[in-house]
Amino acid sequence: MVETEKTEQKLDELFKAGAHFGFAKSRRHPTVASHIFGSKNRIDIFDLEKTQESLDKALEFVSSLVEKKSTILFVGGKNEAQKILKEAAEKVGAPYVASRWIGGTLTNFPEIRKRIEMMLDLLSQKERGELSKYTKKERLLIDRKIEKLQKMFGGIKDMTALPKALFIVDPRFEETALREAINLKIPVIALCGSDNNISNIDYPIIANDSNIASISFFVNKITEAFKK
Repeated sequence: MVETEKTEQKLDELFKAGAHFGFAKSRRHPTVASHIFGSKNRIDIFDLEKTQESLDKALEFVSSLVEKKSTILFVGGKNEAQKILKEAAEKVGAPYVASRWIGGTLTNFPEIRKRIEMMLDLLSQKERGELSKYTKKERLLIDRKIEKLQKMFGGIKDMTALPKALFIVDPRFEETALREAINLKIPVIALCGSDNNISNIDYPIIANDSNIASISFFVNKITEAFKK
């Protein structure tokens, strides 16, 4: 009885977060068909029991990685996800990409790391006042360079090796990041809407991936697993 109440409570939380809404039936990817409960006004509605099952599997995997102190890279550059993902990743000390994915971030990581080191070196020089030897115009150009590098790599500045897993919000939007992870055989946990191909995702969480409340709910669930 207690277990049933817990399950109902979890499903109620999912419902309140709006996790049950997919996209128009016409946008549905065939791989998510078994996770669809039905449709209302031509909008796909997810089976929340299956959503909860997929979430539980993903959280179990996250917990196992956290236990081993393995790095999970958070990825979410779409407008609805950026702020939520950045704040959540910073809270648990995880690396993140909350802007446009730079091609080669994983597959050409040694080169990306060199650019991060350059950014850190420029920041260090600035803090020590070593940029004062340059002209005002040169300092302005250096500041712009630092700003650009921080925007591109600020979230992964402490990532010195490839991550052990990726957590992606909407892998359809983050196609390049997903492809790089697959190429390198890095496991992927992902929040997937009804338009996503989930066949190549290791731990798909099938739910609403376009609504701020729903994204926030699932991102918070992932970060909660860091604290257990």
